[in-house]
Amino acid sequence: MVDGKVMVTGGAGYIGSHAVLALLDAGYEVVVVDNLVTGFAWAVDARATLVETAVEDPALAEVMREHRVRAIMHFAGSVVVPESVADPLKYYRNNTAASRTLIESAVAAGVPHFIFSSTAATYGTPERVPVAEGDPTRPINPYGWSKLMTEQMLGDIAAAHPLNYCTLRYFNVAGADPQGRSGQSTVGATHLIKIAVEAATGKREAVGVYGTDFPTRDGTGVRDYIHVTDLAAAHVSALELLMAEPTRSHTLNCGYGRGFSVLEVLDAVDRVTNRRIERRMEQRRAGDPAELVADNRAILAALPWRPERDDLDLIVRDALAWERKLAEMGR
Repeated sequence: MVDGKVMVTGGAGYIGSHAVLALLDAGYEVVVVDNLVTGFAWAVDARATLVETAVEDPALAEVMREHRVRAIMHFAGSVVVPESVADPLKYYRNNTAASRTLIESAVAAGVPHFIFSSTAATYGTPERVPVAEGDPTRPINPYGWSKLMTEQMLGDIAAAHPLNYCTLRYFNVAGADPQGRSGQSTVGATHLIKIAVEAATGKREAVGVYGTDFPTRDGTGVRDYIHVTDLAAAHVSALELLMAEPTRSHTLNCGYGRGFSVLEVLDAVDRVTNRRIERRMEQRRAGDPAELVADNRAILAALPWRPERDDLDLIVRDALAWERKLAEMGR
């Protein structure tokens, strides 16, 4: 167990709030840093301390010292691929520049461990599928570049300072806490399963299918969907690895190693809800590769972590349950 607290940036957001739950459930003390621009204060578990500020706040080093922060899990940032193409400056500001300031604060405060929320978008259009950590990183959108730049910074900074890190490259995150404590609550979210369960509960009229001419089995994009609770558990395991091996750093894919097409995901939502969602075929979006599936052998070798919710219908059921709870909450 870390001697001090774990700081979770973006801990009022979707993935960050699940990481907070996983840490608290494992017995860690947690301080959340979130500016609440896209996150929600009510999504932060009451056992955690919430500091409402931005990660680029120069006073954050003092916050780290005050709370005896010994590890950081960094989730804060912008995550919408098409938006990054339209507004790249936002992504280089919110993701790359803000991360640089956060890491500087961590070094100043003597924080020894850092876990970074990265993305499979760093691979761009992979030469092979599934894609492994050592494969070429050639992002095809500013979102992927903004994350890859932060990965590079972490490598350089860890070589110069007493800090080790774990970069976790997420594939497509979906689902919600099985206990109903958190889930994806963002208004206007762009994640497929979130959109689909919104359609299933009447919040949307239809689901757009962006691209039907990809070189995949049914012409729609294929992605590796990982349950957010499994992903959160991977973060706790990664933290424990960093503490056990303080001179080593890691870059690991977070996925299940198999992919589903857009149409297969919508079919799963149909099965779970026993109704058919209307599909609207649209043109491809800028910056979308045809297929992204993780080679997850490295994470399985490095960590004791093992997926517990690797089932598409289960992911959909948990997402649907959260969507219904949001409706009950009037959100």
